[in-house]
Amino acid sequence: MIKTTLRPTMAAVLLAVSASATAANDRYIIQVDNPSKGVVKALTKQLGGQVHVDADGFIAATFSGKSLSEVKGLLNNPHVKLVEEDALRSAMALFNDDAGSPMQSQITPYAVYQAQADQVAFNANAGMKVCVIDSGLDSTNPDFVWANITGDNDPGTGNWFNAGGEHGTHVAGTIGAADNSFGVVGMAPGVDMHIIKVFNAAGWGYSSDLAQAAQLCGQAGANIINMSLGGGAANSTEENAFKNFTAAGGLVIAAAGNDGNSSRMYPAGYSSVMMVGANDANNAIADFSQFPSCTTGRGKNVTSDETICVEVTAGGVDTLSTVPAGTAVMSGLSMDGSGFASSAMENTGNASGQTFYMGTAQSTDAGASGKICVIDRGVISFHDKVANCEASGGIGAVIINNEAGMLYGTLGDTNSTSIPAVGTALEDRAAILAAGTADISVGASDYGYLSGTSMATPAVSGVAALVWSNHASCTGTEIRDALKATAMDAGAAGKDVYFGYGIVQAAAADAYLTANGCAGGNGGGGDNGGGGDTGTGLTLTANGYKVKGTQQVDLSWANSSAAMDIFRNGNTIATVSGTTSYTDTINVKGGGVYDYQVCESGTSTCSAVVTVVF
Repeated sequence: MIKTTLRPTMAAVLLAVSASATAANDRYIIQVDNPSKGVVKALTKQLGGQVHVDADGFIAATFSGKSLSEVKGLLNNPHVKLVEEDALRSAMALFNDDAGSPMQSQITPYAVYQAQADQVAFNANAGMKVCVIDSGLDSTNPDFVWANITGDNDPGTGNWFNAGGEHGTHVAGTIGAADNSFGVVGMAPGVDMHIIKVFNAAGWGYSSDLAQAAQLCGQAGANIINMSLGGGAANSTEENAFKNFTAAGGLVIAAAGNDGNSSRMYPAGYSSVMMVGANDANNAIADFSQFPSCTTGRGKNVTSDETICVEVTAGGVDTLSTVPAGTAVMSGLSMDGSGFASSAMENTGNASGQTFYMGTAQSTDAGASGKICVIDRGVISFHDKVANCEASGGIGAVIINNEAGMLYGTLGDTNSTSIPAVGTALEDRAAILAAGTADISVGASDYGYLSGTSMATPAVSGVAALVWSNHASCTGTEIRDALKATAMDAGAAGKDVYFGYGIVQAAAADAYLTANGCAGGNGGGGDNGGGGDTGTGLTLTANGYKVKGTQQVDLSWANSSAAMDIFRNGNTIATVSGTTSYTDTINVKGGGVYDYQVCESGTSTCSAVVTVVF
């Protein structure tokens, strides 16, 4: 049997864009009152600005060559509430590949098993909808229930169903690829999706695009927003858009980033957004997965907030999913009739015949004529090895790695060869050298492998939709808390900055909500009384209610008699001593979402964050 490997033809190395990204830094968001928006738009155009986004409560415009302070001076107008930089947002993915044959039968990616998604049935009648803010979903891939998918077009990025690269299609497949007889299966197979294409042809967009997309997701009736993207600067307009979506009962999930450091990326770094890291198939953290601290401030102002760091992880290394049809390469290799894992190089085609060992193929060898060249890695380039095989009359090439693991290689930008070639693992060298015949196939495919927190994020979004579909009365925050409360601990014992609470577990979360109801029990982030601790023993309980329509929250804590600093949404609201309770009168009517935490005064000994939703 031939084992097959897929690899996108494009070098999918879409990394997190930092503040020093190579895009013009002269685009700004202008917050306005809607009745005065026309006046501000007209003023913007008179001052040479080009309007790009016209959304509820704000516009975004470019002022070519002008700094933020200059634009603030130009727009010193009573109708303008705020002017801020329109931060860049970019897709987060690293390229990788692995073995599989989804063109022949349906493959279940390892992350589905790891997250227990195969143990929970998706309830298609629950009305779950995931809004995917990304690079679009290519309509050429057949592995979707297209009747369940809608989208919004953007004049700057084009039709939502014409993907700008493979990223958005790969993300969408992880969330909801159909359960059929071919391809892959998503975490929540066939779930309704709404697609918003925010990335331009260069692979990036702006925070204003995301803020407007959040509004469009809400208008489309989405329960969950998935963002496999990020950038290095916070933005209040963007943050408010996701706060509003969460306050309305939704769940927003975003990627932690792929730089392998402790930098905080946005939108994942906002409290209203669930930050997701990536692990591999062996439950180990991915070396690229970012791990920002949960602690901010200095001295007496130090606070700990679990909603601004990694909360959970999911499979994000070598993940198989959908790509635009025909844009990936599938390789197959068998030796003496036994299948071997392989990695495709650029040339497509098929070759079958006797094998000939060429060593490192540093020169031509007439003995290779009409045969499959078996070649060791080293000394010269992959291209030159394949070229020497072809010049010797060889009809295909198998290149064996010289270090542990699979050989992932290309033939270079100036490839002049035409015969099919594949890479193989060092571990298979003895068996490959012993074989007398080989069969190689390299062809186009609709499926490929990518790695990144981009790939882990839709896994969590899909699990959230799967679990939520069976507990439709819950809010997004309650689903978020349940996923944290039931995550499989990995890495260091207990919650840590790499895994957060651990790897998401669909079946465990489903059982937890069945047993405890939407409010849950202790653990995770808590919700209206669901407390927990951070390993310090300090626990917090919060109970929200209204008095004559005004929001109030009763807080109580245990296991500490010290003076206590009380925080709401990361800000100190009181310092008390000689008591273990406090009532926060917010003086706000209507809805709201508030994150509470208590810390022993002047220390980092803190409770877990408890969320109260009105």
